[in-house]
Amino acid sequence: MKILSLFLVLVFSFLSITASAKIVGKEVEYKSDGTTLKGYLAYDNSVKGKRPGVLVVHEWWGHNDYARTRANKLAELGYTALAVDMYGDATTADHPKKAGELAGAVLGNLDVAQKRFEAAMDYLKEQKTVNPEHIAAIGYCFGGGVVLNMALRGVDLDGVASFHGLLPQEAPENAAPQAEIIVFHGGADPFVSKEQFDVFKKIMENTNSSYELVVYPGVQHSFTNPDADKAGKKFDLPLVYDEDADKKSWDQTQAFLNRIFQPENN
Repeated sequence: MKILSLFLVLVFSFLSITASAKIVGKEVEYKSDGTTLKGYLAYDNSVKGKRPGVLVVHEWWGHNDYARTRANKLAELGYTALAVDMYGDATTADHPKKAGELAGAVLGNLDVAQKRFEAAMDYLKEQKTVNPEHIAAIGYCFGGGVVLNMALRGVDLDGVASFHGLLPQEAPENAAPQAEIIVFHGGADPFVSKEQFDVFKKIMENTNSSYELVVYPGVQHSFTNPDADKAGKKFDLPLVYDEDADKKSWDQTQAFLNRIFQPENN
C-alpha cells in the first residue's frame, strides 16, 4: 500500500506540474527608425526566473503562423522566444514574386536589416523573463540569411542557427563573428548552388568563425515547414518538407542551444 500511495503521489505531482505549465503567446510591437514592427512573444509562465532569449526570423513569406509555431516550440523548451518582423507592419506575401521583392528589399540593405534585427533583440532583452546576457537567433530561408549576416556583422549573439537559409556570399571587412554558427542545409536545395555553398564555407574559414555545417543528402528547400509541399505544388517550386530532416535539425538545435547557453545552466 505504501508503494501504491507513493506512486499515486508522484503521478499527481507530475500531472499538477504539467497542468500548471502554460505557454503564453502574445502579439507585440516595437519600432525601428519609425517603422512599426509586429512580432510575437512566447514563454512558459511556469518557468521561474530569467532565461535565455531566442529570436526567430521568418521565411521570405513574412511573419506568419509558421514563425510563431517555432517560437512556441522554443517556449516549450524553457526559452523566451520572439518571432520577429523584418518587413514592417507584419507584412506577409501570398505569392513568390511579392515574397522575393520583400526579402530582396531587406537583404539589399543590410544596414536597415541590422537596425530592425537589433530593435527586436533590444525588445527581447527588456522582457522580465529574459536574461539579456544570453541571446541567440534562428532563421528559416530568408531568415537564415538574416541571422547569418547578423553574425558576420558582429551582432552580440551567443549563437545563430540557419535552416535551409540563404548563404551570404560576402562578409564585412574585418568581420569577426562573436556568435557560434550552425547551418542546416538540404543537399539537394536548388536555391543554393555548390559554388555558393563553397563560397560561404570559405567565408566561415576566412573569418575564423566557430561554425558547423550539417548537410542532409537528397533533401530540398524548406524541409522544416510542413506546408512546403502545398506551396511548392501551388507555385511550381521545389519546396519539399522532409520529416526526418526536420526532426534531426530540431534535435540538433536543442543540443546547440544547450551548449551555447551552458553558463546559464550552471
